[in-house]
Amino acid sequence: MSKSKEKSKSKEKSKDKASEQPSQDLGNLQRDIQQQQDAKDEKKAAQKKADGSQEQEPEGVQTGTHAFPDGDFPTQHLDKPGIEAEMELKPQFMAPGYKGSGKLEGMSAIITGGDSGIGRAVAVLYAREGADVALVYLAEEQQDAEETKRCIEAEGRRAILIPGDVRDAQFCRDAVERTVREFGKVDILVNNAAFQEHADSLEDLTEERFDLTMKTNIYGYFHMAKAVLPHLKRGASIINTGSVTGLEGSSKLLDYSSTKGAIHAFTMSLASNVLEKGIRVNAVAPGPVWTPLNPADQTPEKIAEFGQATDMKRPAQPEELSPAYVFLAAPSCASYITGIILPITGSVG
Repeated sequence: MSKSKEKSKSKEKSKDKASEQPSQDLGNLQRDIQQQQDAKDEKKAAQKKADGSQEQEPEGVQTGTHAFPDGDFPTQHLDKPGIEAEMELKPQFMAPGYKGSGKLEGMSAIITGGDSGIGRAVAVLYAREGADVALVYLAEEQQDAEETKRCIEAEGRRAILIPGDVRDAQFCRDAVERTVREFGKVDILVNNAAFQEHADSLEDLTEERFDLTMKTNIYGYFHMAKAVLPHLKRGASIINTGSVTGLEGSSKLLDYSSTKGAIHAFTMSLASNVLEKGIRVNAVAPGPVWTPLNPADQTPEKIAEFGQATDMKRPAQPEELSPAYVFLAAPSCASYITGIILPITGSVG
């Protein structure tokens, strides 16, 4: 083999290693921040030790085709980034009452944070509606991503797995290029990847943590939207995952709620910017949803009460949100809708 060929092969190998590294580094950084916060929470809990009396759990409201969990949530704390396979109470994402009708037939979608939680539920329904799906996720979430891929293929559609870090603009461009190469096009981008870690006060929020939340939650959306835009044709759409915290704020999620407010503004601004191209941009703003994001953030005691503050007195399951992402993506349903923030919060108003 010639020296130039050997050089090029070794370059390729080092490039592959480099592309894996940012994703692994992000997982380590997330866990470091989580461990610092966990130590503060444990100290506070030890100082507190309540009187032992507990209020009776409120009964959750059921309005769907089948019952959803409304109590007895496990007092579980997951290591970040949070693996759905490790959750004691598994999220409901298959939406057995939802029948596909070809709303996305022949389309292809990219979903960031597509391995689990809301992303997984959306991926399954997109496949049920006829779309091929590319899943973007952290390399450490491979187990969850493989299961989501299996579910997509069980719906009769193609799935590709693209591990990496959405903070990296080049990775985002590569993810889009690979999707176009394998599926021939891209019609839908769902920006859904997120980092969340609570902090009791502004003093607890380090610059490093603030930077990580911003880079993942809003820069990641920006990088993906910019990468996908040259490939989108008339009738395509971008759907961003916002949050009720972006509408109302959150005293314990200062950085996270700030990014979600930014995502809402980004959604409306981008919708205006690309409207003449025939591309729609919308956002869904969920309230509490039973996904790995939350047991990988809150203390076990907080998780036991998760979602009880809503009027429904329970958190949503991912399959209760995913039909909204179908509605906003499908030209047959939402061709006259752009720039909206759709709240799905489990509370009146």
